[in-house]
Amino acid sequence: MKKSEDKTRDLVARTILENGPQSAAELAERLQLTPAGIRRHLDLLIEIGILEPREPHRVATSLRGRGRPSKVFVITDLGREKFEHSYDDLALSALRFLDTLEEPGLVGAFAASRANDIERRVTKAAEGANSQAKKVAALADFLSAEGYAAESKTTPAGVQLCQHHCPIAHVASEFPQLCEAETEAFSRLLGTHVQRLATIAHGDGICTTFIPATHSLQKSVSSKKKGARA
Repeated sequence: MKKSEDKTRDLVARTILENGPQSAAELAERLQLTPAGIRRHLDLLIEIGILEPREPHRVATSLRGRGRPSKVFVITDLGREKFEHSYDDLALSALRFLDTLEEPGLVGAFAASRANDIERRVTKAAEGANSQAKKVAALADFLSAEGYAAESKTTPAGVQLCQHHCPIAHVASEFPQLCEAETEAFSRLLGTHVQRLATIAHGDGICTTFIPATHSLQKSVSSKKKGARA
């Protein structure tokens, strides 16, 4: 029985790791568990430091309507280490080695090279995307395929690109050049300045990048609103 309980708790934690912050109700529905059962697992995962409860992201809550939104549960740094420590240790060792060499800027050069590779691969994947919204969607699809559990949310002001998971969060917390170069690559890909509002590497529950609306995006949002009223 204990082995089965442990397996279910690992499944709960991995579901949040791979899909981003989840409420108890969302987890219960996704994993086919009773409300009492999911609460029991969540309480223990919080107690041992794998999860922590947080207020939900405000963009998500605005879609819920009135009423007090349910808390969501996010993976802690300890929880991420439980699933990813071996690759993180290797990457950290390599970057720390580069950082000790006499030639300055090697870590930054590596971060830029990695970002350039992302830009090249997304550009190829987004061939034919003729609007900002489609380019952001292609970027989100690419990031999801790379393990970032990404999604885009279009608003009249622009697009929020949300990454619910970050495979390199532990490394990026020590070497922020990785996040900075990645953000610059997003700007080049989308042809506009983008702003990182939150990052998992800095302790937030989600990586959020704001992309201000271009004329094509505003036109797309306006068309959707007209279609909804029709």
